[in-house]
Amino acid sequence: MCGVFGIHGHDEAANIAYLGLHALQHRGQESAGLVAVDDGRLRRHASMGLVSDAFSRDTLSRLPGSTAIGHVRYSTAGSSELRNAQPFVFEYAGGQLAIAHNGNIVNANELRAELDASGSIFQTSSDTEVIVHLMAKAREPDVLGKLQAALRRVRGAYSLVCLTHDAKMIGVRDPNGFRPLVIGRLKDAFVLSSETCSFDLVEAEFIREVEPGEIVVIDKGGMTSHRLVDTAAPTFCVFEHVYFARPDSFLNGRSVYRAREQLGMRLAQESPVAADVVIPVPDSGVPAAIGYANESKIPFEMGLIRSHYVGRTFIEPQDSIRHFGVRLKLSVVRQIVDGKRVVVVDDSLVRGTTSRKIVKMLRNAGAREVHLRISAPPTTHPCFYGIDTPTRSELVAASHTIEEIGRYVTCDSIAYLSHAGMMSAIAAPEKNETGAGYCSACFTGKYPVALGTSELVQLRRARV
Repeated sequence: MCGVFGIHGHDEAANIAYLGLHALQHRGQESAGLVAVDDGRLRRHASMGLVSDAFSRDTLSRLPGSTAIGHVRYSTAGSSELRNAQPFVFEYAGGQLAIAHNGNIVNANELRAELDASGSIFQTSSDTEVIVHLMAKAREPDVLGKLQAALRRVRGAYSLVCLTHDAKMIGVRDPNGFRPLVIGRLKDAFVLSSETCSFDLVEAEFIREVEPGEIVVIDKGGMTSHRLVDTAAPTFCVFEHVYFARPDSFLNGRSVYRAREQLGMRLAQESPVAADVVIPVPDSGVPAAIGYANESKIPFEMGLIRSHYVGRTFIEPQDSIRHFGVRLKLSVVRQIVDGKRVVVVDDSLVRGTTSRKIVKMLRNAGAREVHLRISAPPTTHPCFYGIDTPTRSELVAASHTIEEIGRYVTCDSIAYLSHAGMMSAIAAPEKNETGAGYCSACFTGKYPVALGTSELVQLRRARV
């Protein structure tokens, strides 16, 4: 759950990268960082918090150069503290290197133990640092060879943007292509980003996606493509389309907005209900709710309003104000739901606590019936490839039936989209309709890349 951005060959590289990170803020809000190269020197600034809080005109002015990379972080491996803020900058025999990573390396703990035993000294608790230590030990003569040698040792999800002291910008996507990475052009400059929504902001033109298992090297001579390994069967994260990516992005050959709209349409076909109004849980549930309403011919309304000014931390004024956090984020439009049979469409249901509070809020506002519809299958397993899902013991669908979940959230009915329905809705129109080429381990427990020791231990504990 991170976002990466890079630009090569632009006079205002740091400023453009700053804007690119703004567009990727939904991918991480813990920390933000930028590294720029000028006259063979990498300069870095990183801070905890949002992009707008981390940078000022003054800090950006201290990042000169025509090439820069950036990162917004939401931690899945490594604690949430400044030392883990990316991009990281390291010095080794080959010179300086900056690296920004989106994803999660599943064999990081084993590799770290091996590197520790051989004398490596780690500065962070992030899995990303393992890659740099492996590069430092590689015998290949150039940075590309060292990076290839290092990545052949790691397993899991990684979309990387790297920057060298001689102004090479490198983009890499793991052989399975779990996480997105796209290429664009801004006049004569090349741009790399986690999502195309950042291209719209900086007015860059989308060229193509970095292919799974591909390394692109961008320098003053242009862009060249290299292979990391023979590509594995692609397994792009289906949750990017279900929830995580911004709806105005175009990923894996598919409009994210249209994919979510299709999810809602399939949900209406599979789980219709007699009702007066369809409302989304904003913001991520909006496209699916529109699809549900269009397919069911039930009017769509914004019956829940989300506050966009809620901080990440909040101290409740007194213990007696229960559920204050949800009411701070969402409020009900009573005139829309009072006396109505309401269909509430959400993208996912993880623990169930928020859905339970929403149902209660709607009933308190006069809703006659509340029918919950989820535009994805039940989330039964944790993700180990870069999405911050809870442990399996915290996933309500891992230990309860759908009927039990419905009773817990106190709705009149509940239905999830089937796995087959999700895959059919997600598939790009020009591709097959089975949804092949996606990872849906969080819904099925079928992990396409072998897990590390710590991940397997977590799953075994959950079963016990």
